[in-house]
Amino acid sequence: MSGATATLLFELGMEELPPGALDTLSDRLAEALADGLDRAGVSHGEVRALGAPRRLAVQIEAVARRQPDRDFERRGPARAVAFDETGAPTRAAEGFARSCGVDVDQLETLETDEGAWLVHRGTETGRDTDALLPALIDHALTQLPIPKRMRWGDQSSEFVRPVHWVVLMLDQAVVPTEVFGVASGRDSRGHRFHHPGPVRLADAGDYTAAMRAAHVLVDRTDRRDHILEGVRAEGEAIGGHAVIDTELLDEVNALVEWPVVLSGSFDEAFLRVPPEALISSMQGHQRYFPVRDAEGHLLPRFITVANIDSRDPARVIAGNERVIRPRLADAAFFWDQDRARTLESRLPALEQVVFQKQLGSIAEKSARVAALAARYAERFETDAHQAQRAARLAKADLLTEMVDEFPELQGVMGRYYAREDGEPAAVAAALDEIYQPRFAADAVAASPLGRLLAVAERADTLVGIFAIGKVPTGAKDPFALRRAAVGLLRSLIEGEHAIDLAALFQAAAAQQPAALAAAEQVEPLVEFCLERLRGVYQEAGYGAELFEAVRSVRAPGTLTPVDFDRRLRACHDFARLPAAGSLAAANKRIRNILRKAGSEIPATVDKTRLYEPAEQALESALESRTPAVEALIQRGAYSEALAQLAELREPVDRFFDQVMVMSDDPAIQANRLALLQRLQDQFLAIADVSALPESA
Repeated sequence: MSGATATLLFELGMEELPPGALDTLSDRLAEALADGLDRAGVSHGEVRALGAPRRLAVQIEAVARRQPDRDFERRGPARAVAFDETGAPTRAAEGFARSCGVDVDQLETLETDEGAWLVHRGTETGRDTDALLPALIDHALTQLPIPKRMRWGDQSSEFVRPVHWVVLMLDQAVVPTEVFGVASGRDSRGHRFHHPGPVRLADAGDYTAAMRAAHVLVDRTDRRDHILEGVRAEGEAIGGHAVIDTELLDEVNALVEWPVVLSGSFDEAFLRVPPEALISSMQGHQRYFPVRDAEGHLLPRFITVANIDSRDPARVIAGNERVIRPRLADAAFFWDQDRARTLESRLPALEQVVFQKQLGSIAEKSARVAALAARYAERFETDAHQAQRAARLAKADLLTEMVDEFPELQGVMGRYYAREDGEPAAVAAALDEIYQPRFAADAVAASPLGRLLAVAERADTLVGIFAIGKVPTGAKDPFALRRAAVGLLRSLIEGEHAIDLAALFQAAAAQQPAALAAAEQVEPLVEFCLERLRGVYQEAGYGAELFEAVRSVRAPGTLTPVDFDRRLRACHDFARLPAAGSLAAANKRIRNILRKAGSEIPATVDKTRLYEPAEQALESALESRTPAVEALIQRGAYSEALAQLAELREPVDRFFDQVMVMSDDPAIQANRLALLQRLQDQFLAIADVSALPESA
């Protein structure tokens, strides 16, 4: 070997991996191997996690060829017991020396506050990296998150798939080892069809180029980009734009080694079926990318990614077109069959579908949601009759053939079937919107009726599940209550609906089975939602101090999310004002002064007892702004109210510079405390700005 560093390559070749496992296993293998080198003290450069359907690989640059030498110090017995009265070594000293491989006279003394001790100091020679790698590889493989392992042949070891070849190299040299019974070497394997033979690697640094020549793109990012660019270009070439779902793109990327983008077509007659059903069929069953035109209408075309560069692409396309036709025909059949019955006709059957055994059937849940929606309809400026109607129909599409085949279309198909049944447009839209937001980046329902149903549905679920004792713990949340709470909070905040959660949960609890004592869960649920709200703001980049500034002035047991949001955003705006830091510090000082006062503070300020110009100026400034500030607070215009209060910076600063609050005269002292109390109350009517950083 030459040079102080080398490129390390480890490749594990196997049967095709589950597509959902490739990215995770590839990343974790690279992390575990790099961590092993770090723990061994072996320096290295860039770490690349590579992989394709039949291989996991890690390439690490500038790996030191050996560990550095390491100085060590091993502490032995105290000198008091290591030598007898004559100075001769005792058995304790001799035993320690023997264990260190030296003579007693080669040991040194370590002086500490606790006394003197024998020590053995030395330098441990670093090992060659190639000698360390087999153990590091074995350890890294044991760290992989493989939920379901398998055995093969006569091997006792287990892995995600049978292993067929192993490459382990440092630059041009093979590092001998054995992994799952397979000896390491320099021979990889190319594409199963384009290059079925071995690929002999001359140098670890040539790996990606050598594999590309063998029709395998091992860099996952490059392969994904290649697929993405190809699919987009093909969509434009056939007169539209490809519908690219990120999860589908990742799945396709994990299925192909040599992606070749092709497009095909299907019978235009299938376009009478709702586009979401056709898209679900193409994406879910065939892993095709649908195509839309410039207006967003679905085209009778699809894009597929083959794993072979065929000499006759037309045959590959024809084969895919033959495969997609029966899938789309099934979707069309489900559409026609489902429309033969109205959603309302399916409602009695919901009585036989269990939501949760202690909480009853889906029909009973729908009735609870309907009652809650009717109660809050006016608060959402919606029609109570429509709210009840939509709530009753919302789960009916669960019993349709289409949703049974494509569960992800729940709600979407309800909207289409409701339109076919002649339901009001608002009701039909709400059957889909009740599920919004479906995921973190999803929008809340666009209509007030949709937001009402989304809130009522989630409130019923939260109260019911809490009442049966299935509160989320740690990472366990089988009923997705955290997601439900966030969806409820976002619907209220973004829809600007001033609803108190305690009252909402009380109303929902009244609908639950009497044996559950659901009302006892209202306060814990409010706190649960408050913690979810904290997480929402943290993810949005708001500091924890803003959250605490608002939380601390909240009345116990209550939470109106939209009001909380307005206050927090007002604090965020206030914190950017030049006066914010000074007023935050002043409020901290006021809080401490009032806390230590120890006497009853008057309810009002006696102007006749204000003797100092600075206290008179503060009282005057506060008095002049109070009506406007209170009016703004009443309207929920908290940012404007804090902006008004920010103008008190100068008189507040002057007050503390020139006035002694704790006067020797008790009456003057009490009056000044009353002035500070009044000032603090103005701020506390919005938030505790003393929680904000003074450097804001």
